[in-house]
Amino acid sequence: MKSDLPKCLHTVCGLPMAELVGRAMHEIGIAKPVVVVGHKGESLQAALDTDRYDFAWQNEQLGTAHATMMAAPMLDGKSGSVVVSPGDVPLLSAEALRELVTKHHDSGAKATIGTCILNDPSGYGRIIRDSDGKVCGIVEHRDASPEERKISEINSAVYCFDSETLLRLLPTIEPNNDQGEFYLPDVIKKIYDEGGLVETLVYDDFFVFQGVNDPWQLAMAGKELRTRILKHHALLGTLIVDPDTTYIGADVKIGSQTVIHPMTTLEGTTVIGSNCHIGPLSVLVSSVVGDGSTVLMSHVNRGEIGEDCRVGPYSHIRPKSKIGNHCKIGNFVELKNAALGDSVAAGHLAYVGDAVVGSGTNVGAGTITCNYDGVDKHMTHIGENVFVGSNSTLVAPVAIGDGAYVGAGSVITNSVAADALALGRARQVEKPEWASRRRKKRQQSGS
Repeated sequence: MKSDLPKCLHTVCGLPMAELVGRAMHEIGIAKPVVVVGHKGESLQAALDTDRYDFAWQNEQLGTAHATMMAAPMLDGKSGSVVVSPGDVPLLSAEALRELVTKHHDSGAKATIGTCILNDPSGYGRIIRDSDGKVCGIVEHRDASPEERKISEINSAVYCFDSETLLRLLPTIEPNNDQGEFYLPDVIKKIYDEGGLVETLVYDDFFVFQGVNDPWQLAMAGKELRTRILKHHALLGTLIVDPDTTYIGADVKIGSQTVIHPMTTLEGTTVIGSNCHIGPLSVLVSSVVGDGSTVLMSHVNRGEIGEDCRVGPYSHIRPKSKIGNHCKIGNFVELKNAALGDSVAAGHLAYVGDAVVGSGTNVGAGTITCNYDGVDKHMTHIGENVFVGSNSTLVAPVAIGDGAYVGAGSVITNSVAADALALGRARQVEKPEWASRRRKKRQQSGS
Protein backbone atom coordinates (compact mmCIF):
# COMPACT_ATOMS: atom_id res chain seq x y z
CA MET A 1 0.00 0.00 0.00
CA LYS A 2 3.06 2.32 0.12
CA SER A 3 1.84 3.44 3.54
CA ASP A 4 2.67 3.17 7.24
CA LEU A 5 -1.02 2.52 7.92
CA PRO A 6 -2.07 -1.13 8.31
CA LYS A 7 -3.84 -2.18 5.13
CA CYS A 8 -7.23 -2.91 6.69
CA LEU A 9 -7.27 0.56 8.26
CA HIS A 10 -7.32 2.24 4.86
CA THR A 11 -10.77 3.72 4.37
CA VAL A 12 -13.36 3.19 1.68
CA CYS A 13 -16.23 5.69 1.70
CA GLY A 14 -15.09 6.93 5.09
CA LEU A 15 -14.82 3.59 6.93
CA PRO A 16 -11.85 1.26 7.49
CA MET A 17 -12.00 -1.83 5.30
CA ALA A 18 -12.02 -4.04 8.40
CA GLU A 19 -15.08 -2.18 9.70
CA LEU A 20 -16.93 -2.68 6.41
CA VAL A 21 -16.27 -6.43 6.54
CA GLY A 22 -17.26 -6.52 10.21
CA ARG A 23 -20.51 -4.71 9.50
CA ALA A 24 -21.48 -7.31 6.93
CA MET A 25 -20.93 -9.98 9.59
CA HIS A 26 -22.90 -8.05 12.20
CA GLU A 27 -25.83 -7.76 9.81
CA ILE A 28 -26.16 -11.53 9.47
CA GLY A 29 -26.23 -11.98 13.25
CA ILE A 30 -22.58 -12.45 14.21
CA ALA A 31 -22.52 -10.54 17.49
CA LYS A 32 -18.74 -10.11 17.93
CA PRO A 33 -16.55 -11.05 14.98
CA VAL A 34 -13.00 -11.97 15.90
CA VAL A 35 -10.49 -9.67 14.18
CA VAL A 36 -7.04 -11.21 13.78
CA VAL A 37 -4.46 -8.44 14.13
CA GLY A 38 -0.72 -8.46 13.62
CA HIS A 39 1.60 -5.70 12.42
CA LYS A 40 0.51 -2.43 14.11
CA GLY A 41 -2.50 -4.27 15.45
CA GLU A 42 -2.93 -1.70 18.21
CA SER A 43 -3.97 0.85 15.59
CA LEU A 44 -6.64 -1.48 14.28
CA GLN A 45 -7.92 -2.16 17.78
CA ALA A 46 -8.11 1.57 18.48
CA ALA A 47 -10.08 2.21 15.29
CA LEU A 48 -12.71 -0.49 15.89
CA ASP A 49 -15.34 -0.54 18.64
CA THR A 50 -14.09 -3.04 21.22
CA ASP A 51 -17.69 -3.62 22.35
CA ARG A 52 -18.49 -4.98 18.91
CA TYR A 53 -15.34 -6.97 18.15
CA ASP A 54 -13.00 -9.45 19.79
CA PHE A 55 -9.33 -9.48 18.84
CA ALA A 56 -6.80 -12.26 18.39
CA TRP A 57 -3.09 -11.60 17.89
CA GLN A 58 -1.02 -13.12 15.11
CA ASN A 59 2.43 -11.95 16.12
CA GLU A 60 4.07 -13.89 13.30
CA GLN A 61 2.43 -13.73 9.89
CA LEU A 62 2.59 -17.40 8.92
CA GLY A 63 -0.41 -17.66 6.63
CA THR A 64 -4.20 -17.76 6.63
CA ALA A 65 -4.55 -21.06 8.51
CA HIS A 66 -2.15 -19.76 11.14
CA ALA A 67 -4.26 -16.59 11.47
CA THR A 68 -7.37 -18.72 11.92
CA MET A 69 -5.56 -20.81 14.56
CA MET A 70 -4.93 -17.62 16.56
CA ALA A 71 -8.68 -17.01 16.69
CA ALA A 72 -9.57 -20.65 17.40
CA PRO A 73 -9.38 -20.39 21.24
CA MET A 74 -12.23 -17.86 21.13
CA LEU A 75 -14.44 -20.52 19.53
CA ASP A 76 -13.92 -23.09 22.28
CA GLY A 77 -17.20 -24.43 23.59
CA LYS A 78 -19.18 -23.03 20.68
CA SER A 79 -20.97 -24.99 17.97
CA GLY A 80 -22.51 -24.18 14.62
CA SER A 81 -20.95 -22.41 11.67
CA VAL A 82 -17.86 -20.23 11.38
CA VAL A 83 -17.58 -17.54 8.71
CA VAL A 84 -14.01 -16.64 7.71
CA SER A 85 -13.16 -13.66 5.52
CA PRO A 86 -10.15 -11.49 4.69
CA GLY A 87 -10.27 -8.00 6.14
CA ASP A 88 -9.49 -6.31 2.83
CA VAL A 89 -12.69 -7.05 0.88
CA PRO A 90 -14.59 -3.80 1.49
CA LEU A 91 -17.45 -4.61 -0.90
CA LEU A 92 -18.41 -7.78 0.96
CA SER A 93 -22.12 -7.46 1.70
CA ALA A 94 -24.41 -8.99 4.30
CA GLU A 95 -26.54 -10.32 1.45
CA ALA A 96 -23.58 -12.22 -0.01
CA LEU A 97 -22.67 -13.68 3.39
CA ARG A 98 -26.27 -14.62 4.12
CA GLU A 99 -26.48 -16.52 0.82
CA LEU A 100 -23.26 -18.37 1.64
CA VAL A 101 -24.42 -19.37 5.13
CA THR A 102 -27.83 -20.45 3.82
CA LYS A 103 -26.23 -22.64 1.15
CA HIS A 104 -23.93 -24.13 3.80
CA HIS A 105 -26.79 -25.01 6.15
CA ASP A 106 -29.13 -26.30 3.45
CA SER A 107 -26.48 -28.56 1.92
CA GLY A 108 -25.17 -30.04 5.16
CA ALA A 109 -21.62 -29.38 3.97
CA LYS A 110 -18.57 -29.30 6.22
CA ALA A 111 -17.32 -26.26 4.30
CA THR A 112 -18.82 -23.91 1.73
CA ILE A 113 -16.68 -21.61 -0.41
CA GLY A 114 -17.67 -18.42 -2.19
CA THR A 115 -16.34 -18.62 -5.75
CA CYS A 116 -16.43 -16.66 -9.01
CA ILE A 117 -15.77 -17.48 -12.65
CA LEU A 118 -13.20 -15.11 -14.17
CA ASN A 119 -11.96 -14.72 -17.71
CA ASP A 120 -8.56 -13.86 -16.27
CA PRO A 121 -8.08 -15.70 -12.97
CA SER A 122 -4.40 -14.78 -12.65
CA GLY A 123 -3.26 -14.38 -9.07
CA TYR A 124 -6.20 -16.21 -7.51
CA GLY A 125 -6.42 -19.65 -5.98
CA ARG A 126 -8.19 -22.18 -8.22
CA ILE A 127 -11.02 -24.51 -7.21
CA ILE A 128 -9.98 -28.09 -7.95
CA ARG A 129 -12.72 -30.66 -8.63
CA ASP A 130 -12.59 -34.45 -9.02
CA SER A 131 -14.01 -36.43 -11.94
CA ASP A 132 -17.47 -36.25 -10.36
CA GLY A 133 -17.33 -32.49 -10.09
CA LYS A 134 -16.88 -32.46 -6.32
CA VAL A 135 -14.50 -29.95 -4.77
CA CYS A 136 -11.38 -31.78 -3.70
CA GLY A 137 -9.02 -28.89 -2.99
CA ILE A 138 -7.80 -25.38 -3.68
CA VAL A 139 -4.42 -24.55 -5.18
CA GLU A 140 -2.83 -21.13 -4.97
CA HIS A 141 -1.78 -19.52 -8.24
CA ARG A 142 1.91 -19.61 -7.41
CA ASP A 143 1.70 -23.33 -6.60
CA ALA A 144 -0.56 -24.32 -9.50
CA SER A 145 0.54 -26.38 -12.49
CA PRO A 146 0.06 -25.00 -16.02
CA GLU A 147 -3.04 -27.15 -16.39
CA GLU A 148 -4.49 -25.97 -13.07
CA ARG A 149 -3.91 -22.35 -14.04
CA LYS A 150 -6.37 -22.82 -16.90
CA ILE A 151 -9.19 -23.27 -14.34
CA SER A 152 -11.43 -20.18 -14.31
CA GLU A 153 -13.27 -20.81 -11.01
CA ILE A 154 -11.43 -18.93 -8.28
CA ASN A 155 -11.46 -18.98 -4.50
CA SER A 156 -12.79 -15.76 -2.94
CA ALA A 157 -11.17 -16.62 0.42
CA VAL A 158 -14.60 -16.24 2.06
CA TYR A 159 -15.73 -19.48 3.71
CA CYS A 160 -18.37 -20.97 5.93
CA PHE A 161 -17.13 -23.95 7.98
CA ASP A 162 -18.62 -26.41 10.39
CA SER A 163 -16.89 -25.24 13.55
CA GLU A 164 -16.09 -28.69 14.95
CA THR A 165 -14.54 -29.78 11.65
CA LEU A 166 -12.51 -26.58 11.28
CA LEU A 167 -11.12 -26.67 14.82
CA ARG A 168 -10.23 -30.36 14.52
CA LEU A 169 -8.37 -30.02 11.22
CA LEU A 170 -6.56 -26.70 11.74
CA PRO A 171 -3.76 -28.23 13.87
CA THR A 172 -3.04 -30.79 11.15
CA ILE A 173 -2.17 -28.19 8.48
CA GLU A 174 1.47 -28.16 7.36
CA PRO A 175 3.38 -25.49 5.37
CA ASN A 176 3.82 -27.57 2.23
CA ASN A 177 3.89 -24.73 -0.29
CA ASP A 178 6.20 -22.30 -2.03
CA GLN A 179 5.71 -19.68 0.68
CA GLY A 180 6.28 -21.99 3.61
CA GLU A 181 2.98 -20.81 5.14
CA PHE A 182 0.00 -22.50 6.71
CA TYR A 183 -2.80 -22.18 4.13
CA LEU A 184 -6.44 -22.24 5.20
CA PRO A 185 -7.48 -23.73 1.80
CA ASP A 186 -5.60 -26.90 2.80
CA VAL A 187 -8.49 -27.60 5.21
CA ILE A 188 -10.69 -28.11 2.13
CA LYS A 189 -8.55 -30.99 0.83
CA LYS A 190 -8.51 -32.64 4.25
CA ILE A 191 -12.30 -32.48 4.44
CA TYR A 192 -12.53 -34.12 1.01
CA ASP A 193 -9.96 -36.80 1.90
CA GLU A 194 -11.99 -37.91 4.91
CA GLY A 195 -15.22 -38.03 2.90
CA GLY A 196 -16.76 -34.73 3.96
CA LEU A 197 -18.85 -32.61 1.64
CA VAL A 198 -17.43 -29.31 0.34
CA GLU A 199 -19.88 -27.00 -1.42
CA THR A 200 -19.42 -23.83 -3.44
CA LEU A 201 -21.63 -20.86 -4.13
CA VAL A 202 -20.74 -19.20 -7.42
CA TYR A 203 -21.32 -15.42 -7.39
CA ASP A 204 -21.90 -13.38 -10.52
CA ASP A 205 -20.74 -10.19 -8.81
CA PHE A 206 -16.96 -10.50 -8.47
CA PHE A 207 -16.71 -7.04 -6.89
CA VAL A 208 -18.19 -8.50 -3.69
CA PHE A 209 -14.91 -10.35 -3.14
CA GLN A 210 -12.52 -7.86 -4.72
CA GLY A 211 -9.46 -7.60 -2.49
CA VAL A 212 -7.34 -4.49 -2.05
CA ASN A 213 -3.58 -4.83 -2.37
CA ASP A 214 -2.44 -1.41 -3.61
CA PRO A 215 -3.64 2.22 -3.62
CA TRP A 216 -5.21 1.93 -7.08
CA GLN A 217 -7.30 -1.08 -6.06
CA LEU A 218 -8.34 0.93 -3.00
CA ALA A 219 -9.48 3.76 -5.26
CA MET A 220 -11.41 1.36 -7.50
CA ALA A 221 -13.09 -0.24 -4.49
CA GLY A 222 -14.10 3.22 -3.31
CA LYS A 223 -15.54 4.05 -6.72
CA GLU A 224 -17.60 0.87 -6.80
CA LEU A 225 -18.90 1.26 -3.25
CA ARG A 226 -19.78 4.92 -3.85
CA THR A 227 -21.80 3.89 -6.89
CA ARG A 228 -23.68 1.34 -4.81
CA ILE A 229 -24.34 3.88 -2.07
CA LEU A 230 -25.61 6.44 -4.59
CA LYS A 231 -27.92 3.87 -6.15
CA HIS A 232 -29.24 2.90 -2.72
CA HIS A 233 -30.19 6.51 -1.94
CA ALA A 234 -31.60 7.12 -5.42
CA LEU A 235 -33.91 4.12 -5.16
CA LEU A 236 -35.17 5.48 -1.83
CA GLY A 237 -36.13 8.78 -3.45
CA THR A 238 -33.02 10.97 -3.34
CA LEU A 239 -32.48 12.94 -6.56
CA ILE A 240 -28.79 12.86 -7.46
CA VAL A 241 -28.07 15.30 -10.28
CA ASP A 242 -24.56 14.10 -11.15
CA PRO A 243 -23.42 10.76 -9.71
CA ASP A 244 -19.90 11.25 -11.09
CA THR A 245 -19.23 14.23 -8.81
CA THR A 246 -21.30 13.27 -5.77
CA TYR A 247 -19.66 11.53 -2.81
CA ILE A 248 -21.83 10.02 -0.07
CA GLY A 249 -20.39 8.11 2.89
CA ALA A 250 -21.59 4.75 4.12
CA ASP A 251 -23.36 6.13 7.23
CA VAL A 252 -25.18 9.07 5.63
CA LYS A 253 -28.99 9.18 5.79
CA ILE A 254 -31.12 11.24 3.36
CA GLY A 255 -34.86 11.87 3.26
CA SER A 256 -37.02 11.46 0.19
CA GLN A 257 -37.20 14.06 -2.59
CA THR A 258 -34.01 15.75 -1.46
CA VAL A 259 -31.83 16.95 -4.34
CA ILE A 260 -28.06 16.46 -4.16
CA HIS A 261 -26.42 18.84 -6.63
CA PRO A 262 -23.04 18.31 -8.35
CA MET A 263 -19.66 18.55 -6.60
CA THR A 264 -21.14 17.72 -3.19
CA THR A 265 -19.62 15.54 -0.46
CA LEU A 266 -21.59 14.07 2.44
CA GLU A 267 -19.43 12.39 5.07
CA GLY A 268 -19.59 10.74 8.49
CA THR A 269 -22.97 10.44 10.19
CA THR A 270 -24.66 13.24 8.25
CA VAL A 271 -28.48 13.15 8.34
CA ILE A 272 -30.45 15.19 5.80
CA GLY A 273 -34.22 15.58 5.87
CA SER A 274 -36.76 15.52 3.04
CA ASN A 275 -37.21 18.09 0.28
CA CYS A 276 -33.80 19.67 0.81
CA HIS A 277 -31.37 21.06 -1.74
CA ILE A 278 -27.72 20.31 -0.95
CA GLY A 279 -25.02 21.81 -3.13
CA PRO A 280 -23.62 22.37 -5.59
CA LEU A 281 -20.10 22.59 -4.17
CA SER A 282 -21.05 21.76 -0.58
CA VAL A 283 -19.34 19.59 2.03
CA LEU A 284 -21.22 18.27 5.06
CA VAL A 285 -19.42 16.26 7.74
CA SER A 286 -21.42 14.49 10.49
CA SER A 287 -24.09 17.19 10.38
CA VAL A 288 -27.90 17.39 10.53
CA VAL A 289 -30.10 19.28 8.07
CA GLY A 290 -33.84 19.65 8.66
CA ASP A 291 -36.64 19.23 6.11
CA GLY A 292 -36.92 21.79 3.35
CA SER A 293 -33.53 23.43 3.89
CA THR A 294 -30.94 24.49 1.34
CA VAL A 295 -27.16 24.37 1.75
CA LEU A 296 -25.54 26.12 -1.20
CA MET A 297 -21.77 26.15 -1.85
CA SER A 298 -20.95 25.86 1.86
CA HIS A 299 -19.02 23.80 4.42
CA VAL A 300 -20.82 22.34 7.42
CA ASN A 301 -18.78 20.40 9.97
CA ARG A 302 -20.63 18.75 12.87
CA GLY A 303 -23.36 21.37 12.85
CA GLU A 304 -27.15 21.28 13.03
CA ILE A 305 -29.41 23.16 10.63
CA GLY A 306 -33.15 23.37 11.28
CA GLU A 307 -36.08 23.19 8.91
CA ASP A 308 -36.71 25.62 6.05
CA CYS A 309 -33.31 27.29 6.33
CA ARG A 310 -31.06 28.72 3.68
CA VAL A 311 -27.30 28.43 4.20
CA GLY A 312 -24.82 29.90 1.76
CA PRO A 313 -23.29 30.53 -0.59
CA TYR A 314 -19.86 30.39 1.02
CA SER A 315 -21.03 29.89 4.59
CA HIS A 316 -18.84 28.05 7.08
CA ILE A 317 -20.69 26.23 9.87
CA ARG A 318 -18.13 24.94 12.35
CA PRO A 319 -18.52 22.33 15.12
CA LYS A 320 -21.14 22.71 17.87
CA SER A 321 -23.19 25.20 15.91
CA LYS A 322 -26.96 24.80 15.98
CA ILE A 323 -29.24 26.78 13.68
CA GLY A 324 -32.98 26.98 14.39
CA ASN A 325 -35.82 26.81 11.88
CA HIS A 326 -36.46 29.40 9.12
CA CYS A 327 -32.98 30.93 9.41
CA LYS A 328 -30.88 32.62 6.75
CA ILE A 329 -27.10 32.27 6.92
CA GLY A 330 -25.66 34.08 3.95
CA ASN A 331 -22.45 34.52 2.01
CA PHE A 332 -19.18 34.53 3.93
CA VAL A 333 -20.84 34.01 7.32
CA GLU A 334 -19.00 31.83 9.81
CA LEU A 335 -20.58 30.20 12.86
CA LYS A 336 -18.60 28.46 15.58
CA ASN A 337 -20.15 26.98 18.73
CA ALA A 338 -23.16 29.22 18.14
CA ALA A 339 -26.78 28.44 18.99
CA LEU A 340 -29.26 30.39 16.85
CA GLY A 341 -32.97 30.49 17.52
CA ASP A 342 -35.68 30.43 14.88
CA SER A 343 -35.88 33.06 12.12
CA VAL A 344 -32.41 34.47 12.72
CA ALA A 345 -30.80 36.25 9.77
CA ALA A 346 -27.06 36.71 9.29
CA GLY A 347 -26.91 37.60 5.64
CA HIS A 348 -23.38 38.72 4.89
CA LEU A 349 -19.79 38.77 6.06
CA ALA A 350 -20.30 38.00 9.74
CA TYR A 351 -18.55 35.91 12.40
CA VAL A 352 -20.68 34.55 15.25
CA GLY A 353 -18.54 32.47 17.58
CA ASP A 354 -19.26 31.19 21.11
CA ALA A 355 -22.64 32.86 21.05
CA VAL A 356 -26.34 32.39 21.76
CA VAL A 357 -28.68 34.32 19.45
CA GLY A 358 -32.40 34.61 20.16
CA SER A 359 -35.23 34.09 17.69
CA GLY A 360 -36.02 36.83 15.21
CA THR A 361 -32.68 38.58 15.54
CA ASN A 362 -30.87 40.20 12.61
CA VAL A 363 -27.07 40.20 12.54
CA GLY A 364 -25.87 42.91 10.20
CA ALA A 365 -23.16 42.64 7.57
CA GLY A 366 -19.60 42.79 8.90
CA THR A 367 -20.62 42.02 12.50
CA ILE A 368 -18.32 39.92 14.65
CA THR A 369 -18.37 38.52 18.15
CA CYS A 370 -14.94 39.01 19.70
CA ASN A 371 -14.88 35.75 21.63
CA TYR A 372 -11.14 35.35 22.29
CA ASP A 373 -9.05 37.60 24.51
CA GLY A 374 -5.77 35.88 23.74
CA VAL A 375 -6.11 33.45 26.64
CA ASP A 376 -9.74 32.36 27.06
CA LYS A 377 -12.91 32.12 24.97
CA HIS A 378 -15.97 34.09 26.15
CA MET A 379 -19.68 33.95 25.34
CA THR A 380 -21.90 36.54 23.71
CA HIS A 381 -25.63 36.43 24.49
CA ILE A 382 -27.95 38.19 22.04
CA GLY A 383 -31.63 38.21 22.90
CA GLU A 384 -34.74 37.84 20.76
CA ASN A 385 -35.74 40.32 18.06
CA VAL A 386 -32.47 42.22 18.36
CA PHE A 387 -31.19 44.34 15.46
CA VAL A 388 -27.40 44.44 15.25
CA GLY A 389 -26.32 47.08 12.75
CA SER A 390 -23.68 46.47 10.13
CA ASN A 391 -19.98 46.48 10.97
CA SER A 392 -20.56 46.09 14.71
CA THR A 393 -18.10 44.51 17.11
CA LEU A 394 -19.46 42.72 20.19
CA VAL A 395 -16.64 42.24 22.69
CA ALA A 396 -17.38 39.18 24.86
CA PRO A 397 -18.39 38.54 27.51
CA VAL A 398 -21.37 40.71 26.71
CA ALA A 399 -25.18 40.46 26.53
CA ILE A 400 -27.67 42.28 24.31
CA GLY A 401 -31.21 42.35 25.72
CA ASP A 402 -34.40 41.42 23.88
CA GLY A 403 -35.58 43.95 21.34
CA ALA A 404 -32.46 46.11 21.56
CA TYR A 405 -30.82 47.95 18.68
CA VAL A 406 -27.08 48.25 18.10
CA GLY A 407 -26.19 51.10 15.80
CA ALA A 408 -24.06 50.36 12.75
CA GLY A 409 -20.31 50.60 13.29
CA SER A 410 -20.55 50.23 17.08
CA VAL A 411 -18.02 48.60 19.38
CA ILE A 412 -20.03 47.14 22.26
CA THR A 413 -18.03 46.38 25.40
CA ASN A 414 -20.84 46.56 27.97
CA SER A 415 -24.14 44.75 28.10
CA VAL A 416 -27.16 46.43 26.51
CA ALA A 417 -30.56 46.54 28.20
CA ALA A 418 -33.70 45.24 26.52
CA ASP A 419 -35.31 47.65 24.02
CA ALA A 420 -32.37 50.07 24.30
CA LEU A 421 -30.36 51.67 21.50
CA ALA A 422 -26.60 51.22 21.91
CA LEU A 423 -24.12 53.39 20.04
CA GLY A 424 -20.45 52.67 20.50
CA ARG A 425 -18.81 54.92 17.93
CA ALA A 426 -17.34 58.44 17.65
CA ARG A 427 -19.73 61.31 16.92
CA GLN A 428 -19.64 62.32 13.28
CA VAL A 429 -17.83 65.62 12.67
CA GLU A 430 -18.13 67.52 9.39
CA LYS A 431 -15.69 70.29 8.34
CA PRO A 432 -17.13 72.35 5.43
CA GLU A 433 -14.84 73.02 2.43
CA TRP A 434 -12.01 70.96 4.01
CA ALA A 435 -11.45 68.89 0.87
CA SER A 436 -11.21 71.85 -1.51
CA ARG A 437 -8.75 73.62 0.79
CA ARG A 438 -6.60 70.50 0.93
CA ARG A 439 -6.52 70.17 -2.85
CA LYS A 440 -5.56 73.83 -3.24
CA LYS A 441 -2.75 73.46 -0.70
CA ARG A 442 -1.35 70.45 -2.54
CA GLN A 443 -1.42 72.31 -5.85
CA GLN A 444 0.49 75.23 -4.37
CA SER A 445 3.16 72.92 -2.92
CA GLY A 446 3.53 71.16 -6.28
CA SER A 447 2.92 67.73 -4.78
